[in-house]
Amino acid sequence: MEAANRGAHDAGGKTIGLNIGLPFEQRPNPYITPSLGFEFHYFFMRKFWFAYLAKALVVFPGGYGTLDELMEVLTLVQTQKLEKKMVVILYGTSFWKEILNFEALVKYGMISEEDLSLFEFADDVETAFKLLETGLTKYYLEPDKELPAIARSRV
Repeated sequence: MEAANRGAHDAGGKTIGLNIGLPFEQRPNPYITPSLGFEFHYFFMRKFWFAYLAKALVVFPGGYGTLDELMEVLTLVQTQKLEKKMVVILYGTSFWKEILNFEALVKYGMISEEDLSLFEFADDVETAFKLLETGLTKYYLEPDKELPAIARSRV
């Protein structure tokens, strides 16, 4: 997250930090706008706000926490628990295809073939940017499209 915060900070933008209190690893990075730095005790609350605020997710190689966040967002998108559309990009095709065998999940009937369209792969900045630009334009900036509610209960 530090790289994204630094890029936005260096471009003069405000940045947000959704941190989790852990006994190791996690410390707020210096590029977070001070008034937009939040610390959570529970992972589920952090992920809720993460999904609530985001319109896109670019996931870089990572460990358990990264996998947890990726699967949470994919599950919310797959089950249509988010009223909005979410662009999901997995950066580093070879890493993700080695770590997660999505085709096996289809083969064994755990997800449908259509679920493979919930995300896209990118291996360079230009491709990732183009996928973001295309998806965000389609879902949020095309004329005559009503903007969806960010998230709401399906009660």
